[in-house]
Amino acid sequence: MNKSELVAAVAKHTGESQAAVGRVIDAMFDTIGASIKKGDKVTIPGYLSVEKGHRAARTGRNPQTGATIQIAAAATVKVSAGSKLKAAVK
Repeated sequence: MNKSELVAAVAKHTGESQAAVGRVIDAMFDTIGASIKKGDKVTIPGYLSVEKGHRAARTGRNPQTGATIQIAAAATVKVSAGSKLKAAVK
């Protein structure tokens, strides 16, 4: 399911317009992104939690040449499924 299919499904389920649902979904992800950027954890109990993670610098290999390279540290996003979401796929 892509974003437009999600918007259409939520609009049908709620009776709201697709434009309104699209704005709400965009606002939700903008808010989650801003919170994560600040270092806050976002939790929707039973469904998911999203938080900023950190990947340390490490040594890797260039697969074409086999040469050793340094991979820089990076910020990541960690998403964890909640119990209701896990139960939905059983």
